[in-house]
Amino acid sequence: VQLQASGGGLVQAGGSLRLSCAASGLTFSEYNMAWFRQAPGKEREFVAAIRWGGSGTNYADSVKGRITISRDNPKNRVYLQMNSLKPEDTAVYYCAASGSYYGPNRGPYDYWGQGTQVTVSS
Repeated sequence: VQLQASGGGLVQAGGSLRLSCAASGLTFSEYNMAWFRQAPGKEREFVAAIRWGGSGTNYADSVKGRITISRDNPKNRVYLQMNSLKPEDTAVYYCAASGSYYGPNRGPYDYWGQGTQVTVSS
């Protein structure tokens, strides 16, 4: 199983980025997908998750209203549209897959990608 995250970069505060995660080696449409992030010196934290069919989503309070998770099952991809970015959004962003869970805890996720760096300048 491979989860390849991309789309990170350097952006000014208030700007937008769209992250993408390409999945292979699994039946993508059967997995719930999530994004986590990890800032330097901090634990990896939950950002958003989406159910296998796209009908249910879950967001961290800190990103509600600014970040949207979506998926394209035929393309085996999950996306994270990030708007109104803040310096505190700076982190490495990871995508993850779970066969049965789409909540905020890291443990139930079966597979993890390598991460993509997002840096928001003030």
